[in-house]
Amino acid sequence: MTATSPTFSSDPPAPSRSFELLAEPVRRWVWRQDWPELRDIQERSIPLLLDGNADVIIAAATAGGKTEAAFLPLISRVLRTAAEGPGFDLLYVSPLRALINDQFRRLQELCAAIDLPVHPWHGDVAAAVKAKARKNPRGILLITPESLEAAFVRRGLEIPGLFRNLDCVVIDELHALLDTERGVQVRSLLSRLEAATGRRIRRVGLSATLGDAKLTRHYLRPEDAAAVAVLESGAEGPALRAQLRGYRVGRSSAGEGESERSSTAAIAAHLFERLRGATNLMFAGSRQNVEQFADLLRRNSERLRLPNEFFPHHSNLSRDHRMFVEQRLKEGRLPTTAVCTSTLELGIDIGEIACVAQVGAPFSVASLRQRLGRSGRRGQPAILRMYDTERGLDAELHPVDALRLGLVRSIAMLDLLLERWCERPRPAALHLSTLVHQVLSVIAERGGETAERLFLVLCQRGPFKRVDPALFARLLRRLGEPDVALIEQSPDGTLLLGRVGERIIEHYSFYAVFQTPDEYRVLFNTRTLGTIPLVTPLAPGMTIIFAGRRWRVRAVHDRERVIEVTRDATGRPPPFAGEAGVIDDAVIRRMRATLEGAEAPRYLDAAAAELLREGRGAYRRLDLSRRRIVDLGHNHYLVATWEGSIRTATLALALRLHGCNATVHDAFLEVSGMQDGAAGLTGALEALAHDDPPTGRELAAGMASLHSEKFHRYLSRDLLIADAAAGRIDAAAVPLMAGEILEGAA
Repeated sequence: MTATSPTFSSDPPAPSRSFELLAEPVRRWVWRQDWPELRDIQERSIPLLLDGNADVIIAAATAGGKTEAAFLPLISRVLRTAAEGPGFDLLYVSPLRALINDQFRRLQELCAAIDLPVHPWHGDVAAAVKAKARKNPRGILLITPESLEAAFVRRGLEIPGLFRNLDCVVIDELHALLDTERGVQVRSLLSRLEAATGRRIRRVGLSATLGDAKLTRHYLRPEDAAAVAVLESGAEGPALRAQLRGYRVGRSSAGEGESERSSTAAIAAHLFERLRGATNLMFAGSRQNVEQFADLLRRNSERLRLPNEFFPHHSNLSRDHRMFVEQRLKEGRLPTTAVCTSTLELGIDIGEIACVAQVGAPFSVASLRQRLGRSGRRGQPAILRMYDTERGLDAELHPVDALRLGLVRSIAMLDLLLERWCERPRPAALHLSTLVHQVLSVIAERGGETAERLFLVLCQRGPFKRVDPALFARLLRRLGEPDVALIEQSPDGTLLLGRVGERIIEHYSFYAVFQTPDEYRVLFNTRTLGTIPLVTPLAPGMTIIFAGRRWRVRAVHDRERVIEVTRDATGRPPPFAGEAGVIDDAVIRRMRATLEGAEAPRYLDAAAAELLREGRGAYRRLDLSRRRIVDLGHNHYLVATWEGSIRTATLALALRLHGCNATVHDAFLEVSGMQDGAAGLTGALEALAHDDPPTGRELAAGMASLHSEKFHRYLSRDLLIADAAAGRIDAAAVPLMAGEILEGAA
């Protein structure tokens, strides 16, 4: 909800019974906003949050009033039950620094009028501001998971006093935390907070999407999920205007690379034509794509002698550059299109967005819904422009490319979005990497701890409930081995930080549980443009595209991790890692239904409709409605699993145990290498369907890489296999999948 007028009204318009329950200073602040009424989610949250101590999940679309739904009654409650002595009253945890800055601005006006301090706390906040908050802790503390972690590690003895009066913890962007390492870290910190204060602390989660209310309840309060109340907004979202445009990459005398650049330029030209003159978000997928499109759009502006409106935004760009783009979006005075990765997906307030553009197929409906929530405010329709590129028709076209799976996935995602469906969170894995992190953090917080107490706080009462005492003991023994040296044991049995553990704890990068690759600062003269990971070597004379402009490398300083650049007319985007994601089983099922259908969705342009027709034609030629195995020749076979990413990858691992090489393409496996050709593939599937199926550990042992998280490098192979088997494998699905494929083959 956005304040539209500073005028003061002596009486609220159409006061409701719920509104009258709020504290008078809070009601006065609402009147000053000149809102005609509270939204339904805000009305319903007031009595629930003012009275009682039930945990609550508040779900509403982006800009749907979730923040006010939580804080109006919670602040009223703080005013009604003033605590004695120092201590923060409310804690707000957000995964984004920019979102904390935004919420600080929104809450500061309200809280200034009622003498309730609001304290932002993250890596960009000055030390003096943090020191002031620690000296007189009261009011609302807005903090990132990493900064809360740092407070536990560096000021563990102060935690009970700082939070002795804490009435509630508000966790924002709950949907973005459910399946992640960061989400497990937040749950662990909440458990440790209750252990430090010796009491249960109420939790309120704010979410834009709820794929499965039961699993989301379990995330918020695992030991009492049934008691968590869920408030979902009954407000209808804005009308949606969507178009999906198709482009094709063909082989030409100039080469395939030149053709790809041509299709990219064509997409950029359409974006330039449609987005110019308004405020928009364009999600380009990878950081490399962001740089490439931002450069093309800027050059289009320069060629026409127009001011540039297109600016890149991703995590490797400097904070000053990102804040410049965000401020332009928020002010709305100048037309601005942010060409971004997922950095602007979450709920930072960036004002009114005319259109959301998506280049390439998204990986999840939840992400697409979150992005689209930026458009369609103040009664205007939400506008979504999607762009898909497929290979051109030729004799060498692979059957997977002929099926037009990128386009079909985009259609499936958009149709499911229109049906208000989104993915369920997956059940929790072991998360051993994050458990290692939390073991070190608790030991640092307390200056030493017993194994029994660690297990109680982290596993029995914390988020690592799937880790039993035997597995936990194995983990601790591994961390204490001389070549690991993360922990050591004193003569009285207390666990202390080891030689390596002390060094890790002392570095600022420890507080984040996710992987942070080594990156180099990019300097133009003395100005920092941002940072890039050196995935491939750079040398003087090479050219790059960065921050939406072209540069030539002048020098690379490895010791200082600095790349000096100067302006250049040529350049290629630096090789950032791209986005990746897990495709849900339900999305794959909808993709299959799309291929089997006859009608083209109305939101397709003519080129996309033609690509869909080609994909359906390939589906019929391959006879995929009846069979599941296609002979590609030369001992290569295409196997249709019609399952999502995790199950398809699991079957690939199972086939490898039987001598088959298997490569994943969405819901398909390309299988080769069998000694007996089709008979060998059939025999492998029969063994998987009818013999004792392989265990998750057996399948995980065949994975190409077991190191996917930050602290995996400290685990033994046995522990890595256990971790992968629990979180990245679905062994139970293998017999059923193999049996269904055999039926289709018959």
